[in-house]
Amino acid sequence: MSVLDLAPISSGSTAAQALRNTVDLAQRAEAAGYHRYWLAEHHLTTGVAGVSPALLIQLVAAATERIRVGAGAVQLGHRTPLSVVEEFGLLDALHPGRIDLGLGRSGFRKPGASAPAPGPATATPPAEPRYTPEGLLIPAPYDLSRLIGSPLLARYTELVQFPGAELPDYRDQVEQILALVRGDHLTSGGLEAHAVPGEGADLQVWILGSSAGASARAAGALGLPFAANYHVSPAAVLEAVDAYREAFKPSTVLDRPHVLVSADVVVAEDDDTARRLATPYALWVHSIRSGRGAIPFPTPEEAAAHVWTEEQRALVDDRVRTQFTGSPQTVVERLQVLQRATGADELLVTTITHDHQDRMRSFDLLADAWHTSRPTRGVTADGL
Repeated sequence: MSVLDLAPISSGSTAAQALRNTVDLAQRAEAAGYHRYWLAEHHLTTGVAGVSPALLIQLVAAATERIRVGAGAVQLGHRTPLSVVEEFGLLDALHPGRIDLGLGRSGFRKPGASAPAPGPATATPPAEPRYTPEGLLIPAPYDLSRLIGSPLLARYTELVQFPGAELPDYRDQVEQILALVRGDHLTSGGLEAHAVPGEGADLQVWILGSSAGASARAAGALGLPFAANYHVSPAAVLEAVDAYREAFKPSTVLDRPHVLVSADVVVAEDDDTARRLATPYALWVHSIRSGRGAIPFPTPEEAAAHVWTEEQRALVDDRVRTQFTGSPQTVVERLQVLQRATGADELLVTTITHDHQDRMRSFDLLADAWHTSRPTRGVTADGL
């Protein structure tokens, strides 16, 4: 069990306070026995302060002692392999053996860019919601077309990429990163390239993906661990992990597939309190999916005052229905269903509430309940 932190900004608060909250939560997560603490990367939003995973990793790693700290994930669509390896090489030099390098595609291609080569045929997510035999909800797929055509995406593309820049092949980028870390990277002209720091760094490299596409296939083909995104793209989680396992080839890193699955969670002493604390989640997700970008996380009272249309509710239905909210026992039972349905080796939990103390309490309650439900493992130096 690990933590994903977006460094959320609550309504009425500031980015500076969100960063202080991140350090506070990381120290609490380490004390509770969580295994990893991952920082996300988001841009052009007023409600998230996590714009630079490398800087946040340094902030968290310097304030903790044992917990693994990493990126969930670095967006490769506007980064070069060398810049990534050098940054994370610096982090490893400062905090050896504790750094995870999570790699993501950053999602969107520029208009007119060539599409990636099609992979092997995979099952299409169902058009209607269904439950797996284990009882996990697989909702209908979310239609990205509205978000893709939003002004926010146009601004994003304009500001994070140089004019005329071409989006490199994702697997090529990952292979270059691995080669730079190994120290056997050759340029297109056959010249050696050495990243110092970075070369020989003791990094755990992960691939993060939301579908059965290029990310899942690259993770499998390269024999790397794969993080599947149930908390953002729940409709495609089973196809993503299946595609990864089908493509998997043993490597010097792994001899068998290794899957982490994310979940959005709010835990409180009882189900009713948890549901109240989670009330703003729908409004927050709507701000993202309507193309505005994540707003500062509202209070339950602010969220309750919002008048919803049927169209708005439909836009967030899959995310709201797949959020894990409730008492510790309720949430642990549902997370165990997620683990069984996906065959996950690890779970990655993200929690956002308006009040920072409620958020920390949620992680504390979950850690205690998860530990109690798994007495053969418990809390060790390696985490929950």
